[in-house]
Parts: sequence; C-alpha cells; structure tokens
Amino acid sequence: MSRNFRPHIAHLGIFVWDLPRLEQFYTELFGMVVTDRGVGAVFKNDLVFLSGAPDQHHQIVLSAGRAPGCPTTVMQISVKVEGAEELRELKAKAEALGVTELIGLNHGNAWSVYFDDPEGNRIEVYADTPFHTPQPCAARLNLDQSDAELLAETEAIVGRLPGSMSREAYIQLMTERLS
Repeated sequence: MSRNFRPHIAHLGIFVWDLPRLEQFYTELFGMVVTDRGVGAVFKNDLVFLSGAPDQHHQIVLSAGRAPGCPTTVMQISVKVEGAEELRELKAKAEALGVTELIGLNHGNAWSVYFDDPEGNRIEVYADTPFHTPQPCAARLNLDQSDAELLAETEAIVGRLPGSMSREAYIQLMTERLS
C-alpha cells in the first residue's frame, strides 16, 4: 500500500560568526530560551539550541563555524505571528535591538516585515490575512494604519488580482489537491 508522506518542516540551523551575539539577538527578539548547548557529535561545532514552544526542543539551532567573511546563504527565516498587533510588537522589538532597515510588505495573503539579523541573515515576521492571492504579490505595508484600515486595503489589493479567494477556500482547494 502506498502512502503519501509529506514532511513537516520543524526547525532550522544557521552557521554564525558570533554565537553569543546571535544567541542574545534571537532570545531577546523572539522570547526564545536556550534548551541546550554543546559541541556537535558530527560537525564538532559549538551549538546553541533555541525554542519558544514547550513541545519543541529547538526551533533554531545556531552553529559556530561560519567562515570569516563568508556571506550568508539564508534567503529568509520566516516567523509567523497571530496578527497585525503582534507584527507591530515584533517590529518595535527589532528596532529596539538596533535593526534599522525594515521593509514592510503586504502580500495579500500575509502582512510581512523583513529585516536582517546582526550577521545579515534575512528574517521575515508575518501574519496571515483572511485572503489568498497568487504570489508574488507585494505592496507597501503601513502598520501605522488601524487593523480595519489594513484589512480594507488588503481586500482592495486582493480584489484586483485574478485567482484570489478567501483563505478558507484556498485551504479547501489545497486539501483536495493534497489528498
């Protein structure tokens, strides 16, 4: 009997230059805690395991060993929050930690804020919207708007794009496609 198996992405690891600096950045920004640390059995690098979920030993593992001057190969590390208010709070925390170049984008299906960690790894903090629209879609995101204004603006963006639908309809469509 054949069974469709689809993995669930559970955590990520990144090579870093300055392990203590990145540990402090991620724990302060996301409220994560160090669950373990030590030297890897296979890779022999100093490791720090971080989690913000009680049921996950780690969501991020930071590994020493990024070669000096080596550019990042991380396209983005995406972190989901529950709504616009949490997105505003994380944006403010990032700014308080010294992040200066933040980019806010309205993707129709998500509101996103992008910025780099202290070693140039791109982070996306996002919240889902009640809509789906084909990607890529990117309009400027203004988090100074009220939630109602943000939702109305997003609905207008989505309404202009062919293939857009409610998030519920998209989930149903994907459920059928994946079954």
